[in-house]
Amino acid sequence: MQVERSVYREDHETFRTTVRRFLERECVPHQAEWDRDGQVSREVWLKAGREGLLCTTLPTEYGGGGGDFGHAAIVAEEIAHAGVGGLSIGLHSDIVAPYINRLGTEAQKQKWLPGICRGEQILAVAITEPGGGSDVKSLRTTAIRDGDDYIINGSKTFISNGFLSNLVVVVCKTDPAAGAKGVSLVVVETDRAGFRRGRKLDKVGMRAQDTAELFFDNIRVPVANRLGEEGKGFAYLMQELPQERFMIAVSAATKLERLLQQTLEYVKDRRAFDQTVWDFQNTKFKLADIKAQSVALRTMVDYYLAAHMSRRLTVEEAAIAKLFATETLWKCIDDMVQLHGGYGYMLEYPIARAFVDMRVSRIYGGTSEVMRDLISRKL
Repeated sequence: MQVERSVYREDHETFRTTVRRFLERECVPHQAEWDRDGQVSREVWLKAGREGLLCTTLPTEYGGGGGDFGHAAIVAEEIAHAGVGGLSIGLHSDIVAPYINRLGTEAQKQKWLPGICRGEQILAVAITEPGGGSDVKSLRTTAIRDGDDYIINGSKTFISNGFLSNLVVVVCKTDPAAGAKGVSLVVVETDRAGFRRGRKLDKVGMRAQDTAELFFDNIRVPVANRLGEEGKGFAYLMQELPQERFMIAVSAATKLERLLQQTLEYVKDRRAFDQTVWDFQNTKFKLADIKAQSVALRTMVDYYLAAHMSRRLTVEEAAIAKLFATETLWKCIDDMVQLHGGYGYMLEYPIARAFVDMRVSRIYGGTSEVMRDLISRKL
């Protein structure tokens, strides 16, 4: 059975065609090159901006698409469907840009958002620190006020878009003694004196996603670069993190559907012991289980997608979506690798690529353990 999807309107589906054609034309042919380089090209960001793929939900007066979350979800789905890695539009458009749009002053939005929407300014958010993991309250990076400036010192790690970014939203302590109430968000331009990128991190998968260490050594940044109120950064993060987590679930649902289809094609073609792999009962039962889980995941994600398009998705629901989506995807990928046999371990096959790329989905955006903790608080 195929899940009949009613969450999208006609304009959403028209946009889907635009996104799919762009990815097939501008991304898929370059994926191997990007994997070798450890990052995508700046040119593809500019092309995505010209095609209207960036910041689809931002107001048109700043260069955004003026759409709703459905347009953002379609971009995420199509990237997952095409198997494109490294072009982190979701991070740029739907995780970092909303901080500036929601918290920024009019002057900040006029200054930064048009270039962000055009792909001229690439965004990153710097939260995680060495030894800190998911514990935002224990941040050590400081931004100490000195007149009209902050002086920022510290380091961050596992930062996606770390090498390509021009603007980084840095999560730092403006009052180191105040715990969570001392956290603030400050935008740092990467051409400022004292900013340094460390090594490009050598990851197991997601080879085209540039992931870096960032260092801040007495960087002087105007207080005018702070987003929102001083000391409210932790609360701001908690307000935006549910969308980040749900975006991961949206991608996971589409990824699972695509990998299932590719695995079906493989087992029906691959022969072993004078029959196709599909002819074995074990294969049919395994794939029947995966189909059932895929339908369950799609049904859940679309239900929550409709809720989020109406701004009704809760922190708990986003955690449920991410936990179920990523744990389901990972278990199903492992089973599908097994059905491919030795070829499932060869990176020329999409299932092998997914095996190394998707393991991190249970970690980034908040680990599965953090999701369970959030869910358990409401039990």
